[in-house]
Amino acid sequence: MSADTPDVVSESRAVLSTHARTFNLASFFLSSAQKDDAAVVYAFCRTVDDLVDEAPDPEIGRQDIQQLAEMLQGERTPSPLAAAFLDVAARRNIPLQAAHDLMEGVVSDVGEVTVKSDAELVQYGYAVAGTVGLMMCGVIGVNQEWALAHAIDLGIGMQITNICRDVMEDATMGRIYVPTQRLVAAGINPEALRKGLVDPAQMAPVIEDLLALADLYYASGDQGMPAIPTRPRLAICAASRVYREIGTELARRDHDVTLGRTVVPAWRKLQCITRAIGYAMRCRGLPPRPHDARLHAALQGRPGASKAEPHLRLLKTGK
Repeated sequence: MSADTPDVVSESRAVLSTHARTFNLASFFLSSAQKDDAAVVYAFCRTVDDLVDEAPDPEIGRQDIQQLAEMLQGERTPSPLAAAFLDVAARRNIPLQAAHDLMEGVVSDVGEVTVKSDAELVQYGYAVAGTVGLMMCGVIGVNQEWALAHAIDLGIGMQITNICRDVMEDATMGRIYVPTQRLVAAGINPEALRKGLVDPAQMAPVIEDLLALADLYYASGDQGMPAIPTRPRLAICAASRVYREIGTELARRDHDVTLGRTVVPAWRKLQCITRAIGYAMRCRGLPPRPHDARLHAALQGRPGASKAEPHLRLLKTGK
């Protein structure tokens, strides 16, 4: 490790506590070493996101991501954070391809974004969140290959939840992550949504169905929990339950995305954590369950993805 590593870890912990309240709360269950490594991984992922979102123009964002990719490939002297991430990746057996897939996904957010289908939604969810699940597997000591597909699915479920929560905010930035096939089927003009013009009654069934899709991925994520060692299992179960509650809170608001950002009250988060502890203890030692390859029909060839037969298609939700 470089002499800068302690400072990087301290700064990374600050980033985690500021920008990832759900996981920071759940990280109470991690060991000190795991918490430090998780903070570095999160700070790296956050930096990738910020390089695009905070760039003065899209081309500079692309260039900055390319430079970071070159640092990971050994083609450029790494920044202190990149060096710390590479150190964690080497010690924790984190596939660097996951980091490159993350960068590719974040670059796809440059400019206007239109997601056309559920398959594209799942591919995006893998790139910006499933990859984080893969990287965190190394940090928390998951060493069973069968569990990687389930870690990806937990990330995808959380990302779909995030998309449902932030529909209007994303639309004002020109980003439509709700599949246009679903919007058009509901009679919603994607360009009108981009302008913030949407009938809540039309949008509500779309959000409800997307959250049902997220639930399929959350359920698969739960099936991978037995592969996680006890203490980090408590953390991941807690993060999963708290984040999934955002969808439940949206349901309480009749899936109306025009009412402002959905926030889970602190007392309900504590309820979720209590339930998570119970599930984490009950699932200990359960045998692995076969992964539903239909969930990964759009992810063939990606690290950790389960292999789907060519005739399989993505699971559908909705009417």
